[in-house]
Amino acid sequence: MPFLGQDWRSPGQSWVKTQEGWKKTTANDSNNNVSVESFCKAEQECFNKENLLLSLSYDMAAKKRKKDLMNNNAKVPCENRKSNTLFIIKFSQRHGYCTLGEAFNRLDFCSAIKDTRRFNYIVRLLELIAKSQLPSLSGVAQKNYMNILERVVQKVLDDQQNVRPIKELLQTLYLSLCGLVQDMGKSVLVGNINTWLRRMENILQWQQQLDNIQINRPASTGMTLTDLPASLQLNIMQSMTDGKDLVSLGQVCPELGALTEDRLLWKRLCQYHFTDRQIRKRLMMSDKGLLEWKKMYFKLSRCYPHREQYSDTLHFCTHCHILFWKDTNHPCTANNPESCTMSLSPQDFIDLFKF
Repeated sequence: MPFLGQDWRSPGQSWVKTQEGWKKTTANDSNNNVSVESFCKAEQECFNKENLLLSLSYDMAAKKRKKDLMNNNAKVPCENRKSNTLFIIKFSQRHGYCTLGEAFNRLDFCSAIKDTRRFNYIVRLLELIAKSQLPSLSGVAQKNYMNILERVVQKVLDDQQNVRPIKELLQTLYLSLCGLVQDMGKSVLVGNINTWLRRMENILQWQQQLDNIQINRPASTGMTLTDLPASLQLNIMQSMTDGKDLVSLGQVCPELGALTEDRLLWKRLCQYHFTDRQIRKRLMMSDKGLLEWKKMYFKLSRCYPHREQYSDTLHFCTHCHILFWKDTNHPCTANNPESCTMSLSPQDFIDLFKF
């Protein structure tokens, strides 16, 4: 007769070993157990697959956010940095663990150039980087550098001010790139050579735009510089610290040109920028036995660097190792503002990251 189990006295039943011992189970019970176990196993595998896919999607989303953040920082590095802590480095970095490129990306220079007190500081910093530090920047930092430079040029074209320093900056950058592009095979610059050639074309276009700029006479009909007494005009000229600006002022009209030839003006400039020892090495006498302070100034300028003075500079806190602008309310300067901070010139800022 037909039966399902090996034991003919218990058809449809079988012995199953469990933790509690051997038990009898029918075919229906075993089918139910198998179906439950297979269902649980399938559900567990499905759950594991979902977790795996979820983790992969999280990783891909994180990588995409990181890539988008880097691209956004390179294209518009300061659009999303509007907060009460503008101009402060966004992330605390210990000195020695942050590169020049990282600091250049994290500091909000795009907003800082809108402040006239910080404009000359940033222009000088861009010039120093163009001379020797451009190859040391990362690809994102180099892209950010060109974006900031474009904003600087656009500000000068709009305001019609500080034309000469920007022309000198563009000329310095173009000459540096001419030498660096020739060494592209030596991994000097990051990116395709065609990209840098297009950037050099942009620099030439900016130079052409600055050359064609026409400074409009203000519509105001009030008092001008030439309407002031000569003594007041001399006092205003004494506050100027650049001899080239003084020469440009003298080209406005013959009256101002005569005042800019004043020997005391050029003597003050020489004593302001250069030491007594440097002046003694470059003495120049006229036929009348007088010192030629104007000629000495330009001769000293070719031999020695000028004294730099800025309305606002970056400061470095030696306590928390944070970079911040001078007029920013840094917490460490609340009790003792002089003991833990030091002012950084543009060259000091670059030297801070040499390690």
